[in-house]
Amino acid sequence: MSSKINNLGIPENAKISHEIVKLLDEKDPLANQADKFKLPKDLIYLDGNSLGAMPKAVPSYVEDALLDGWATQLIRSWNNKGWHNLPFTLADRLAPIMGAKKGEVLLVDSTSLNLFKTLVAAIKMRANRINIVSEKANFPSDIHIIQGVLDNFFPDKKLKLSGSSDEDIISLIDSKTAVVTLTHVDYKTGQIRDMQKITKAAHDNGALIIWDLSHSVGALPIDLNYCKADFAVGCSYKYLNGGHGAPAYLFVAQRHLEESKNTLTGWMGHASPFGFDINYEPSETIEKFRCGTPAILSYLALEKSLDIFETIDFEQLRKKSQNLTQLFMRLIEENCSSHGIKIITPRDPEERGSQVSVTNENSWEIMQALIAHNVVGDFRAPNIMRFGFTPLYTSYDNVWNAVKILQKILDTGIWKEEKYAVRKLVT
Repeated sequence: MSSKINNLGIPENAKISHEIVKLLDEKDPLANQADKFKLPKDLIYLDGNSLGAMPKAVPSYVEDALLDGWATQLIRSWNNKGWHNLPFTLADRLAPIMGAKKGEVLLVDSTSLNLFKTLVAAIKMRANRINIVSEKANFPSDIHIIQGVLDNFFPDKKLKLSGSSDEDIISLIDSKTAVVTLTHVDYKTGQIRDMQKITKAAHDNGALIIWDLSHSVGALPIDLNYCKADFAVGCSYKYLNGGHGAPAYLFVAQRHLEESKNTLTGWMGHASPFGFDINYEPSETIEKFRCGTPAILSYLALEKSLDIFETIDFEQLRKKSQNLTQLFMRLIEENCSSHGIKIITPRDPEERGSQVSVTNENSWEIMQALIAHNVVGDFRAPNIMRFGFTPLYTSYDNVWNAVKILQKILDTGIWKEEKYAVRKLVT
């Protein structure tokens, strides 16, 4: 682990004081961004890696859509307000954040549906090959989609699951590999995959690759075209702050747009959807990966978040993310390690995303106690407490106070109260 935080020169063996933490906030170039988000007073929100905070501009913008766009203009809003075009006009604004060009990204559907669409397209582009490579630690839903695609459409193909390291993944890629599909940042540990290295390994063996960027975009710099990625998918309700049910995105490299085909030949993917031709003719653009009618209110909420991101220096964002996570780990070790709290997130800041995960045999109960005391993280089975750090609205003081509350919960044993053992539907 680095011996410095935010270039202030905190030695590795020095105890961190609250005064030092406050100084970090004073020097933070992104500190003023927090005023653009709405969060409950006195709540320390460390779950932006699951659901981002709401931009303050959203309610009035959505209200106008309801009262003018829907209640007054009704069907006319598709044209008058440009709503029909939002899946690609907003996507063109999102594209630079992930290192894509205009026309390579589409905001549509869910991450699972977009993985389905891109995976089927990629398999068909490598039809003479047998294997699909992923990893055992991939997000289960991604694995489920892969299994469903193979079971229902390509029973002759085989899924090969690797171990947890980049080297394990690369060792499975060979001349029989059709597609590699991976998550860029591990949802449990926060480990970052080497996108450029693994993509090159896939291409060297003639395979295509799909990246799931759900835990990456909005948290760290991404350059899909520099890494020569083929396809990518991801959600916009985490670090992108699009809200519950926000549209997901998919990326198709320009070089693949002509050859790739969308199996879900829905109305909005037609070359001329309002021509109502009985015969399907796909669009020649990224729009061929559209299917049905876009959920407009969700797009409008996301638009207000993109307004913010377009002003952000992503190098500053990444630096603060690394500093927040480093500070958290240092404080956890100083104050909580005696209670059996074990950090499983990589210590090297270049190898982790914007989260820190810890384990404990009583993780569920401890997390419920934390939430009850206004520190919101989340739990991942079987024993992981996960804390997401969103540089636009998380302060260094938030980190300090969160760890102090965690320490109190551990020291006093409050987490042992019966009410904290009750399991909930959504964890």
